[in-house]
Amino acid sequence: MRQSGESLAGRISYLEMTPLDILESGADMLDELWVKGGFPDSFLASSDRASGRWRKDFIKTYLERDIPQLGPRIAAETLRRFWTMLAHHQSGLLNAADFARSLGVDGKTVATYLDLMVDLLLVRRLPPWHANVGKRLVKSPRIYVRDSGLVHSLLDIANLEALLAHPVAGASWEGFVIENLIGAAPEGTLANFYRTSAGAEVDLLLTLPSGKVWAVEIKRSLTPKVCRGFHNACEDIGPARKLIVYPGTEKFPYADDIDIIPLHDLASELISS
Repeated sequence: MRQSGESLAGRISYLEMTPLDILESGADMLDELWVKGGFPDSFLASSDRASGRWRKDFIKTYLERDIPQLGPRIAAETLRRFWTMLAHHQSGLLNAADFARSLGVDGKTVATYLDLMVDLLLVRRLPPWHANVGKRLVKSPRIYVRDSGLVHSLLDIANLEALLAHPVAGASWEGFVIENLIGAAPEGTLANFYRTSAGAEVDLLLTLPSGKVWAVEIKRSLTPKVCRGFHNACEDIGPARKLIVYPGTEKFPYADDIDIIPLHDLASELISS
């Protein structure tokens, strides 16, 4: 794009190509897709070790060769540290001051680094829901490294057993589910999270082009439960559907019009909605 002598405005269309998702891999490959991520060479690797090696090589090459070719002159080691910090902070609220102190830079520099990672489609900045609901809403976005396989490589997590024993497992699963659902949602869908200072919270709100809002809570447990905060948030928002995504294979009702649903099933509903 930088080498083009023309703007191409009005003569070009953009399509974001996501990594492989649950609809492409199939529900029976759920854990493997979560652990290895959606880059084809990583997902299709013959073993966890081969997959991990590909991802580490990808990270190294991207930092040392690809990003400098795109223009920014940022030390590869500094960006690696920042990327790794984001992986440790997976699904957390953005606190630029904390990142700045850890990296020894100022808040504006952290914002520049984050903007770069977002523009390169490596990191998702999930904005908070803003509506006049008479509540004090959290204003900071949530941050996710978009590919779960890269999260695990940045944190030196080699396989499913190591992942399930790691503190980041729940946050990694949340980011993985969010990426799959946003990728499956119809064009024009808005994605947010909801959180108030009083503790009402929903992991993902999808506002479909029709205007209907789906409230999605994400749980890694096979016997998922929601806390009072989810119920309070739904009272504030009034979503058309209330859903709990879990790693199981059966869909069944929970309570108060809440459905528990596998990721593959919900992605299928979104793509046909």
